[in-house]
Amino acid sequence: MLARHNRNDTGERMSDVVAEVHDLGKVHGGGSARVVALDGVTAAFRKGEFTAVMGPSGSGKSTLLHCLAGLDTPTSGAVRVGGTDLSTLDDDRLTRLRRERIGFVFQSFNLVPTLTAWENITLPLTMGGVRPDRDWVEGIVAAVGLSDRLHHRPAELSGGQQQRVACARAMATRPDIIVADEPTGNLDTRSGAAVLGLLAGCARQWNQAVLMVTHDPMAAAHTDRILFLTDGRLADEMPAPTADRVLDRMRDLDPEAAHG
Repeated sequence: MLARHNRNDTGERMSDVVAEVHDLGKVHGGGSARVVALDGVTAAFRKGEFTAVMGPSGSGKSTLLHCLAGLDTPTSGAVRVGGTDLSTLDDDRLTRLRRERIGFVFQSFNLVPTLTAWENITLPLTMGGVRPDRDWVEGIVAAVGLSDRLHHRPAELSGGQQQRVACARAMATRPDIIVADEPTGNLDTRSGAAVLGLLAGCARQWNQAVLMVTHDPMAAAHTDRILFLTDGRLADEMPAPTADRVLDRMRDLDPEAAHG
């Protein structure tokens, strides 16, 4: 197992904040159709730290991830990635920041079906007009166990292999933060565990910040801490989680789901 490097011997945080949200709010609609998705959420995400976001359905988990990643625009508050306030960027600069400083892993893989695994992995670099650092990318490919699948297209790969391609793509640009939205949702237990190991490796071996939305206590137990949301608000934070502790906390937050 890879060692954790995000704390020193005194327990103090060694790594820097690379992304943060402050007093974040997101409202959909108006009048009787008004829905508050996020309500004053403040959180920071550091290099070398693997964070999960959990909560009942509709609690604002994916909205938080999408706002942090620049995929959605908050109604109020601030989002900063690498010290840059996303609200100050025009569309072109925001697109460039997402491509260069944020890695994405989604439940549905989001691979381009006509491209090979290698072409999918290097796509963010290609789109930015950047020549891939072959040593870096080949090191990622070896770490995710895809060296013998680089010329295969997504349809020729298993679900677990496709998600490993997505993880490698997220790492290819050496981003400040990797965001993963239910990355194991379409995978069997073995493939899901492999992907969680890769995401943990991004934090603990490559010293990246990783933020994952999940509903699975077993998946969340792979992380360094969990942020719990309910009704769009930050309800709790749990360091060093275990699956049993997570399940108990989720039952407290959503008793109906726990018995459903």
